[in-house]
Amino acid sequence: MGQLSLLVQVALRNLFTSWINVIIGAIILFGTLLVVVGGAVVDSLDESMSRSIIGSVAGHLQVYSEKSKDSLALFGKMGGEADLSVLEKFSDIKKVLEQHPNVKTVVPMGTNNTLMTSGNTVDLTLARLRDLYKQAAQGETPDLRAQIDSLQAHVRQMLALLEEDMKRRNAIAAEDAVDPADLRALERARSPEFWNDFEKDPFASLEFLENRIAPQVTDGDMIGLRYLGTDLVNFQKTFDRMRIVDGTAVPEGQRGMLLSKFFYEEFFKLKTARRLDLIKEARDVNHRKIAEDPELQRRLKENQTQTREILFQLDPLKTQQAVARLQKVLGSNETELEKLLVAFFTMDDANFDTRYQQFYAELVPLLDLYRIRLGDEISITAFTRTGYAKSANVKVYGTYEFSGMEKSQLAGALNLMDLITFRELYGYFSADQKDELEKLQAASGVAEVKREDAEAALFGEDSSASLVSETTSGIIDEDAQLEGSAQARHQQEEQALRKYTQQDIDDGVVLHAAVMLKNPDLLEQTLVELQDSAKKAGLPLKVVSWNQASDLIGQIVLIAKLVLYAAVFIIFVVAVVIINNSVMMATMQRVREIGTLRAIGAQRGFVLGMILVETTVLGLVFGAVGALLGSLAVKGLGATGIPAFHESLYFFFSGPRLFPNLHASNIVTALVIVLGVSAFSTFYPAFLATRVSPLQAMQTDE
Repeated sequence: MGQLSLLVQVALRNLFTSWINVIIGAIILFGTLLVVVGGAVVDSLDESMSRSIIGSVAGHLQVYSEKSKDSLALFGKMGGEADLSVLEKFSDIKKVLEQHPNVKTVVPMGTNNTLMTSGNTVDLTLARLRDLYKQAAQGETPDLRAQIDSLQAHVRQMLALLEEDMKRRNAIAAEDAVDPADLRALERARSPEFWNDFEKDPFASLEFLENRIAPQVTDGDMIGLRYLGTDLVNFQKTFDRMRIVDGTAVPEGQRGMLLSKFFYEEFFKLKTARRLDLIKEARDVNHRKIAEDPELQRRLKENQTQTREILFQLDPLKTQQAVARLQKVLGSNETELEKLLVAFFTMDDANFDTRYQQFYAELVPLLDLYRIRLGDEISITAFTRTGYAKSANVKVYGTYEFSGMEKSQLAGALNLMDLITFRELYGYFSADQKDELEKLQAASGVAEVKREDAEAALFGEDSSASLVSETTSGIIDEDAQLEGSAQARHQQEEQALRKYTQQDIDDGVVLHAAVMLKNPDLLEQTLVELQDSAKKAGLPLKVVSWNQASDLIGQIVLIAKLVLYAAVFIIFVVAVVIINNSVMMATMQRVREIGTLRAIGAQRGFVLGMILVETTVLGLVFGAVGALLGSLAVKGLGATGIPAFHESLYFFFSGPRLFPNLHASNIVTALVIVLGVSAFSTFYPAFLATRVSPLQAMQTDE
């Protein structure tokens, strides 16, 4: 112990006696600083992303059928949704899983993708006009008549704008840019005769406008809709980061949908307004300047050149109001609305904030800000598991978001749907539909034939008796057909209004389910135990952790750690070479000193220990300084946060900023790595020092 104390004293004395030691110390300091800061940031990223995934949709564990062709990918796979086999009866799965003492709750789920159209301005206006005529057919009121006249005037103004657009296209095109059939249809729709005869058969006139005129307007979009069917009440209780932004939650037990607020703003909001919102966010949050940012300039230019979106929305009365308001704002006498809009959207850093407020105060009250309003029904057509198309009308009750991830595209891409409607779109009958099918089979005398018996039934001896019957020609009873259609629509309306019980929700099929744990620290143990429980119960379940269920997204942190460790490895490989050479040089400069120590009785072990202790003390001192500086850096970053410079990082940061936390393991890991590298790089020079003989050390330079 006395010898070790002596060696430490010698090491401290020699700490700053050589510039070589300072170089070695600087390398150790930088390496320690990097490991502490990098480790803290990556660990905090891991924690933040796990909060995002667990708190948004995954839960701590996910279960799905082990018969599935693909592995579960909650945030989608390249090329579409994962091919998952169904789990036939969720209530059986729920019962087995919730028996585990660490399981808090189980939430049924299923995801799917489809394409839908947002509808163009003419479509939406004609749809409202059709609804008014339907109401008028049930009993006309003066108020309805005034609304019909206003919408008719709006449609006629849109036709005039469309005619101007066609003239412009033909003027700049080398050949006729417009189909002659479209020109003839527009000419008819613009004629006084068409509108004089409109009231004689308004629905036929509307059908002509919907089929021949509305498709000529190209401001409608095809939108990729990704939706998750779930028990909406249980989902909201389980994932406490979820909150309703606009509208209301879907009433318990009823069909309905909640659109993601991010998705709603991105795809259904007036494009002009959305572009202004993005510019304002870029200026306020990221401190970008219009004068210096080409992307912001491009968005402003699009607002100037794409004013048709606004012009088509305004009827004659609202057009007059918009002109008056813009004249007042701009101090202009211009009477043409399009020119006023171009002037208004000529914005820069000096007037943007004022114009932004004026847009929402003066123009937005005259416009439909969203193509789909809360409370509207949207028609969703999706492909079932067997490949045929299935449609359902779903009421949009509101919008939702996950707190802290409002701007995250990954978290905001998922729209929530009730599980009953999801099953219907996926191709599974509800109890009502099964009852209806059984009644139809009983009434028609149709017999169900199993797949394996189909050949015998069709071509066997008794096939003519069982499957073939004589038909007679007859007249189609149109009244009966119409009555049947009306009954079908009535049944659909009843299903939409019906209140479903918890048993209805639990007894059907699901594709996967989220499992929330009481103690997340026991995740791995619980995973194994749940897998065993499912196997004993005869359930074909595969249980995976949240990061496995997230597919590539869940591996982001692992990749970040590998990148960090690779960088650290490269740095320390270089450090080993530098430290080795530096210590070698320092050792060679001390040959006389080492030889003298050997001459007065110092053993080789003493010399070896002296060199190693000096390097260790050097590593501890500079490593401690590096760890201290790294801790201060992490503390500073934890106070201010690392900003998410792109919306995609909101999901990984679990918010607009990442706030790193320092753990004791970060400091311990850094010091262990630094001391290990220092000792390894010093061993060979220290070994050479033990080979120095007293005679060699006593020789003079001469």
